[in-house]
Formats: sequence, structure tokens, C-alpha cells
Amino acid sequence: MVDSLDNLRVSAGSSSSSFKKKPVIIIVVGMAGSGKTSFLHRLVCHTFDSIKRGYVLNLVPAVMSLPFGANIDIRDTVRYKEVMKQYNLGPNGGIMTSLNLFATKLDEVVSVIEKRADQLDYVLVDTPGQIEIFTWSASGAIITEAFASTFPTVVTYVVDYSTFYKPNYFYDIESVDGTGFMQWMEDFEVFQAAIQSDNSYTSTLANSLSLSLYEFYRNIRSVGVSAITGGAGMDDFFKAIEASSMLMICVFLFFRADLDKRKVEKEQLEEERREKEMEKLRKDIESSQGRTVVLNTGLKDRDGAEKMMLEKDDDEDFQIEEDSDGAIDEDDEDEEMNRFCV
Repeated sequence: MVDSLDNLRVSAGSSSSSFKKKPVIIIVVGMAGSGKTSFLHRLVCHTFDSIKRGYVLNLVPAVMSLPFGANIDIRDTVRYKEVMKQYNLGPNGGIMTSLNLFATKLDEVVSVIEKRADQLDYVLVDTPGQIEIFTWSASGAIITEAFASTFPTVVTYVVDYSTFYKPNYFYDIESVDGTGFMQWMEDFEVFQAAIQSDNSYTSTLANSLSLSLYEFYRNIRSVGVSAITGGAGMDDFFKAIEASSMLMICVFLFFRADLDKRKVEKEQLEEERREKEMEKLRKDIESSQGRTVVLNTGLKDRDGAEKMMLEKDDDEDFQIEEDSDGAIDEDDEDEEMNRFCV
């Protein structure tokens, strides 16, 4: 693993001479009560103890107090209770709306981090327990994409496996240190063997899904850590963060090389199009031999059109006169009838 990371670093540095080291964005997400804030507190302490330069961003608008200091706090920008009153929202709606409002200013946050990029190693982001913000809400997509488009970004999903008392919930009650939990994520046969002791419907469903989800779980880096008991597993966690960030950098450089290639090809096609247009213009100038070119403005037949309209009006007047000559006046008809009666 260490050799592969060194190779990734060398390839990343040689692929782009203008590449500048940037801090890794660690976005901590998870269900409500899973221990995200406690875990982030341990991360802050670990970075401080290991002399790593960290920057903390709090995106939880409803929290009353934090066990750590936040460099950027959403509570300084958005008033959670005022949002609930103004928009007549409940707690969950108020949190999501607060995130949506804060997302409109995220470009300023990115600019602040960019200015301090050379002074930072990690940017730790705490998020609310409303996981739907990062699954279907617009603000979650804006936040993750804004960070990922500028910095190496890793999403850390926090799971408290001490509450998983059944194999269906990925918890091995005989393995308090979580080794069984890790084995279930890496080997579906071990998971199926542990789940056979339960004959419930959920156990049968989990047994059917285990093989399908195996390809998903095997590609996820998982690390067992403790946010309370001295921060056990933190070194392994940051190694996983380093591996994920370097992989993202290499993928970014690969696609950037492809994008640069496409950009060059597009510029070449555009230059060829301009040359063809100029060549066509030269041929048109040569064929005209310096003669004056009359532009069609749509008014050259105006006199003819006016003449046709006058002739049409004359024809209508002549037709009306013919009709009036052959008509019988009602007064003349009455006079003739009176004479006949007399």
C-alpha cells in the first residue's frame, strides 16, 4: 500500500508541473445519533496532537454547542429559529432550508479555503443528521460538487456499530472491537454464515441481497475507530483518507489530460473552420472583380408593389360604379307604381 501511494504521488507530481498541493476535504455524514460530532471532535484532537494543520467547517445550524472550535460556522450566517418562523417550517424543514440558504454563499467559503490552501492539510466538515440532505436535496449536491471540483474530497460515512445487535444490522456481538463487522463487509460468505441463525423475513432478504451488495461493499474503504477511548484507529483512518485522496487526484489528472486533449482538438477544428470561411470570402472577392455588390434590403420592388396596389384600387372602384348603374332606386320604383295606379 505504501509503495502504491508513493507511485501515485510521483505520477501525480509528474503529470502536471502546475499542480499545487491542496488540503483534503473530509465531509462527515451519517444518520442522526451516529456520533458524527464526537467523531469530528476526535479528528480535531488528532490533527492537533499530530501537528497536522486542520480547518473546521460546521454545517449543523440547529446545534446548541460544539465540543470543538469551528473556523466557519453556519450559525454565524443563518439563524435556524428565524428560518423556521419566517417560512413556517418544522425542525427538519428548517435545517434543510438553512443548508439551502448557506449553499448560496458556498463560493465564498471555497474562496476562503483556497486562500489558505498552502497552510492547511485537512478541512473537516460536520453535517446534520438529516442524511436526506446529501441524498436528494440540492444543497447537498452543491456542497459536495463545489468542494470536489476544487479540492480532493472524501465523504466519510459514520456508523455506530455498537447499536447493531443482530447480524442483519452488521454487528457481531462476540466481536466488540468490530473485526466481525469488517469481515462481513469484505466477505459475503462470512456474512451469510452469520445470518443463517436468524429465520426471519429480514434475514432472508439480507441473505439474498448480500451477494448483490458485495461488489458495492468491497470497493469501500472501511476503518474501525473509536471517538471516545483514546481515538483508537485514527492512524488507519488517515491512511485510508490519504489513499482515497491520492486516487481522486490521479483520476482528476487523468480526466484533465483528456479534457485538455479535447480542448486542443476543439481549438483546431475552430481554426480550420475560420480558415475555410476566410478562403470562401477571398473567392467571393475575387469573383466579384471589384464590382459594387448590391445588398438586398427588401425595398427594391417597393415602386412596383405600390403600382400594383393602385391598379387594384382602380379595378375595385370601376366594379362599384358598374354595380351602381344597374341598380334600381326604391324612390323611382314607388313613383312608377303611383303612376300605374292613377
